[in-house]
Amino acid sequence: MILAFFLLEITVDSGEEWAILKYPIIWAVLGMVFFFAIAMEIIAAALQRILYNGLSEEAKSRYVAAETLREQKRFGWFKRKYTEMLGAKPIESEQEIVLDHNYDGIRELDNKLPPWWTSLFYITIVFAVVYFVYYEVFDGPTQIDEYETEVAIADKQIAEFKKNNKDLIDAETVELLTEPSDLAAGKAVFTANCVACHKDDGGGGIGPNLTDDYWILGGGIKNVFHTISEGGRAGKGMIPWKTDLKPSEIAQVASYVLSLHGTKPAEPKAPEGEIWVDANAPVDNLQVKQIDSTQAEANNDTVSDGIELDK
Repeated sequence: MILAFFLLEITVDSGEEWAILKYPIIWAVLGMVFFFAIAMEIIAAALQRILYNGLSEEAKSRYVAAETLREQKRFGWFKRKYTEMLGAKPIESEQEIVLDHNYDGIRELDNKLPPWWTSLFYITIVFAVVYFVYYEVFDGPTQIDEYETEVAIADKQIAEFKKNNKDLIDAETVELLTEPSDLAAGKAVFTANCVACHKDDGGGGIGPNLTDDYWILGGGIKNVFHTISEGGRAGKGMIPWKTDLKPSEIAQVASYVLSLHGTKPAEPKAPEGEIWVDANAPVDNLQVKQIDSTQAEANNDTVSDGIELDK
């Protein structure tokens, strides 16, 4: 069974992954090998029993004696070597290894430690020396280094997973897409489904203007994704699009909508909602425009010298 397992692992090309994990059919193959092995053992035992019952009493006695002798000689060299290494003394020779300790008539024998115990002890000493030299003398990677390496590998795996599974996102995990291919795909979705209410330049019609700083249900990729997915205000807002669009498509069109911010539509609709400012945006990315002594507008356009105040 073990031999079959290793043969399959060696002969089956599974890349860096275990063949038994990549190809579950191998479980069935190993199961068949195990079944046939058991069947052969049962058949061999049955034949042996039949042949034994066909022997005479004298032949049976000789057979039993031969089997007993064969069993005693099995692994005989290892057994003798282990006994020698153990250094055990027969009862009649125990006087040779009796210590001077005497506790109420109880005396102690100076037996050698079992070979497996002493071997493990010496192995731990060698391991400790190698460990010390590698990590302390030659500056091997510390636990922090190994942790950071594992985190870097995990980050790459997560990025690759997200790349290959773009629909496993929601309003909490979505991120702003900036690749031209994603924005082009978002524009296609917007043109096919959104221009009737928002116009092709996002200036707004039945729906609100998407190019200004005002948002009815909040701006930013997470809020826009949620609004497109779940719909707008009940009774008078946009319908939910989660049944018509995949999460990846919602992320693309939401990113495209945000790319319209600051553009100049031909006929912009009057602002609706409230000015939305990203609470997580750095202060040096916040631009404030003074309207009068009591009002100001803010957006997240990048400026070079901190907060810019236009009067």
